[in-house]
Amino acid sequence: MKLTRFKRRGYVQQPTPVCFLPGLSQALGGEVNIYIKRDDFLPGCAGGNKTRKLDFVMADVLEKKADCVITCGGVQSNHCRLTLSWAVHEGLDCYLVLEERVKNSYDPRATGNNLLYHLMGVKGIKVIPGDASSPEAMQELADELIREGRRPYIIPGGASNPMGTLGYMNCAQEITQQMFQMDTDIQYVVVPSGSAGTQAGLLTGFYVDQTNIEVIGCDVSRPADAQTEKVRNLASDTLHYLGINEEFPSERVHCFDKFFYPGYSLPNAGMVEAVRLMARTESILLDPVYSGKAMAGLIDLLRTGYFPKGSNVLFIHTGGVPALYKYSSAFFESSGGNGKTSF
Repeated sequence: MKLTRFKRRGYVQQPTPVCFLPGLSQALGGEVNIYIKRDDFLPGCAGGNKTRKLDFVMADVLEKKADCVITCGGVQSNHCRLTLSWAVHEGLDCYLVLEERVKNSYDPRATGNNLLYHLMGVKGIKVIPGDASSPEAMQELADELIREGRRPYIIPGGASNPMGTLGYMNCAQEITQQMFQMDTDIQYVVVPSGSAGTQAGLLTGFYVDQTNIEVIGCDVSRPADAQTEKVRNLASDTLHYLGINEEFPSERVHCFDKFFYPGYSLPNAGMVEAVRLMARTESILLDPVYSGKAMAGLIDLLRTGYFPKGSNVLFIHTGGVPALYKYSSAFFESSGGNGKTSF
């Protein structure tokens, strides 16, 4: 399906690379071929998947003649970083509502994405408890700005609404074209699944173009049953946005939550192994919150026989590497009390 009828800003100028990962594939037994799509190479401050979504959403921001944007995310949110990045690019003020999903996790002087918020000149940050309503907090902030004579535009978390999801419909078409150019069939695509826009966009893109690729979401923020419903609902809403009067088929939505626990943004052993293994076999960095846990899911599915021998599996690297430096303690191990540390 052509998406040219929808306005976009042109942030994505060319396809991101698809690369074979020989070192990782061999380290995991050599029976499954693992590829990676480098959406961490997308433009915007430090890159990442949200640029594809914001390409469409920011076009609407400008069409509505807003003079500032408001969005939300966790205290180390990649989406907040990239929304701020593109707001700076467009000459707009940006306000962030940061959800303290882990109690006492907000540090106003933290490194990682928090440092980049301040380097890029965030206009304001409001921190709310993890159990508070971010949509309500954003609306309250918007009402305050309106009273001051401003014209705010609220962008939902992850830019994961049908408009933003078009970015990953476009990515699905990009992958299909790259498969043709590489003369390679991809049977499975593995992606981190949080606000759901990336997984829902890929699913919808492959579905409307009748491409039979299984999209697997590795949950990073909620259990599999809740995530499956969230993804399916957004995929259905996207079909309706496109003018297709049908619900997205439930049987095409696959979510796995084994490496979500103990919770959003909380490190676990599988994530640490995955980040280290990728760094040591391919010199590619993953982040601890999204791509690291998704790669842990891919590795577990491979080891438990989910992918048939000879399968080609494509991992979507959604970016987020700045957050890696905030979580450095998860990757250091004591070396027996001798005062030294080692990896």
